[in-house]
Amino acid sequence: MSFNNIFDAHAHYDDAKFDGDRFELIESLPSKGVCGIVNNSVDLETSKISISYAEKYDFMYAAVGYHPENLDNMPDDYLSRLAKLCEHKKVAAIGEIGLDYHWDIDRDLQKKIFIQQLELAESLKMPVVIHNREAHGDTLEILKKYRPNALVHCFSGSVEMMREVVKLGMCISLGGVVTFKNARHSVEVAKEVPLDRLLLETDAPYMAPVPFRGKRCDSSLILYTAQKIAELRGMSVQSLLDITAENARRFYSI
Repeated sequence: MSFNNIFDAHAHYDDAKFDGDRFELIESLPSKGVCGIVNNSVDLETSKISISYAEKYDFMYAAVGYHPENLDNMPDDYLSRLAKLCEHKKVAAIGEIGLDYHWDIDRDLQKKIFIQQLELAESLKMPVVIHNREAHGDTLEILKKYRPNALVHCFSGSVEMMREVVKLGMCISLGGVVTFKNARHSVEVAKEVPLDRLLLETDAPYMAPVPFRGKRCDSSLILYTAQKIAELRGMSVQSLLDITAENARRFYSI
């Protein structure tokens, strides 16, 4: 059975893992039911690359921004440069931005850059894509203070945190992790998150779902995540794909 309306809310097709067949792969995705992809960036260089992909393909869009792991050697005028990139009609969000406490990166600097980009998004009336790794408390505190129009991507928090995020009017996206055997939090969240706040993603080339875990992920593999979540919620896979695609279009205003 074939499915359609697969919208990948968060991917990284600029990653080196796609260097061998990038454009051939991207061009094959619509035939596999993929209707939309937002390519997220980690710095100015990848932001420009994401925009170039969005210009090349009607179904691709870009999110531009600085990831918390990419804060070395940032230009002093990075905010004005990001603002300029946001003028492009295919830039749908500022992202991915946020906090990552898994690595030994200055936390005060991370918070400063995160907040600066949230303020930029507010001034431009743009949505933001949030990266949160092992930084649940500080991430939620900042989100509560600034209340952006946000998507918390690859959601890894508890059901309680999901409820707080939803209460703030924000969305979450789930990916291949929900299919992993040890994914208790993700499964609980997938069961309970309001359907109108749920988006699907790959984080390609990472986080490939079972049975492809450990291999390169691409947007067509969202289907396995959708099948798992549809099963958990007792609904049809196509219905879930339709709802999450509409949610993505609404969130990104596309």
